[in-house]
Amino acid sequence: MIVDDAHGLGVMGKNGAGTGEEQGVQDDIDLYFSTFTKSFAGFGAFVSGKATVIKYIKYNIRSQIFAKALPIVMVIGIRKRLELIKQNPQFRTRLWENVFKIQKGLRDLGFDIGKTNTCITPVIIKADTLEATLIVKELREVHRIFTSIVVYPVIPKGLVMLRIILTAEHSEEEINQLLFAFESLNKAKESKPILINNESMEI
Repeated sequence: MIVDDAHGLGVMGKNGAGTGEEQGVQDDIDLYFSTFTKSFAGFGAFVSGKATVIKYIKYNIRSQIFAKALPIVMVIGIRKRLELIKQNPQFRTRLWENVFKIQKGLRDLGFDIGKTNTCITPVIIKADTLEATLIVKELREVHRIFTSIVVYPVIPKGLVMLRIILTAEHSEEEINQLLFAFESLNKAKESKPILINNESMEI
């Protein structure tokens, strides 16, 4: 079994070990992939598994042969972040509290956030790439909120996904500010609705 756990490592499971721990199948995973760009707030990624398999990958995968090692300063930082995740479960608890607040708030406003069960909150809207770019610009420049855009072919044509990524350090005031921004955004688009009603997507 191969698991790509970019959204799970550090935030899911009793100890933050990821989706496998969350679903009780951690010991059944043969190859485990994840990234340092999400909960570790860095860059780079890793794959773990049996030593013989990892050795084969190391010497036979073309992209690995020509890859560069992570800078030592990033490796030290990642090790420190891992230590923080292990020793501070309150960060994970606070993060999920923030995630539940924002997801409930967006649903109450009528936005479609799919069937997400991770800390990454998608907002699915009816828009083309140009419209989505203008929406993101408005969120950033008017409301000081950053979201990234996911477009076709990742999701169907005519739809755009905005990704909201919260942290444990976001305050109640900041969460309310985000919800206000999306409420204002939808009111401004009343002539061309962007809400997706009863069309939840599997994210």
